[in-house]
Amino acid sequence: MKDVAKLAGVSPITVSRVLNRPEIVATGTAERVREVIERTGYVPNLLAGGLASRKTKFVAAIVPAISNQVFSEAIQSLTDRLWESGYQVLLGTSGYPASREEDLLAAILSRRPDGIFLTGISHSAESCRRLVTANVPIVEVWDLTPTPIDMLVGFSHENVGHAVAEHLLGRGYVRFGVISADDARAEVRRKAFLSHLSTRGIADLSTVLVPAPSSFRLGREGLGRLLEEAHLPLAVFCSSDTLAHGVLAEARSRRISVPGNLGIVGFGDLDFAAHTFPPLSTVRIDRTAIGRRAADALLGRIEGKDVERIADIGFQVIERGTT
Repeated sequence: MKDVAKLAGVSPITVSRVLNRPEIVATGTAERVREVIERTGYVPNLLAGGLASRKTKFVAAIVPAISNQVFSEAIQSLTDRLWESGYQVLLGTSGYPASREEDLLAAILSRRPDGIFLTGISHSAESCRRLVTANVPIVEVWDLTPTPIDMLVGFSHENVGHAVAEHLLGRGYVRFGVISADDARAEVRRKAFLSHLSTRGIADLSTVLVPAPSSFRLGREGLGRLLEEAHLPLAVFCSSDTLAHGVLAEARSRRISVPGNLGIVGFGDLDFAAHTFPPLSTVRIDRTAIGRRAADALLGRIEGKDVERIADIGFQVIERGTT
């Protein structure tokens, strides 16, 4: 800043005002300072500014994998909403399971973010201890619990499992299978699906577990494995639309009638789900709303406002051609 001030022929405090309160600086002076900033490539030291203002103007977000569209859309809406209020997002990926979350949180908290966005409600004891004592606004997303660390925006995976089971029963299927990734939230949906069917006297079900993250290939392979132990007709609940798309492709390659001999339900309502052949039945989650409402919760807490502690955004079972 001193270098910019010297080249522009002004004081360092004038440079600071141009960057932070340009409306109080004379137009000619501000233009001269901006020209020097552009010419020199000067970037303000936000850490130094944060020491003075006690705000770093960044929010940290942790997701399992940015390649998964389910999470990337929520992050995009979070980023867009925070940017409107002058905040930037620092993104970290924790993997499946969240094996890197503890180290990520230690690194993030050392940089004093103004807020933290976490995917899921399952954290190590050490991570929970750090988060509780950090005195930083925290929003957990993509899950539901009456006891969040701070704030929560999500939905019930258990209710998803029940609703999908009821949907398939209503379509007249009597044999069922599951092809599911082995992550914690998919496991909750799988167990709820099986539990609901068991209340209807259906206990003989086939399950194929695949490693997270899901892929089209794993869906195709999963149906092959499922058909080794299950008989058609069959209804299959997949833990993601990506898996369900692979199941649909494998069924077509084997000339299995969908939905006549094979019903398929995915999860997520990704952008391709309505355009497969036949269109994919699935569970719709408003991913954009998750990111936006998480951002609003963090901004509200940062500004000292009263905010909704738990927001249940719900879900919809979308019936299309595969059921």
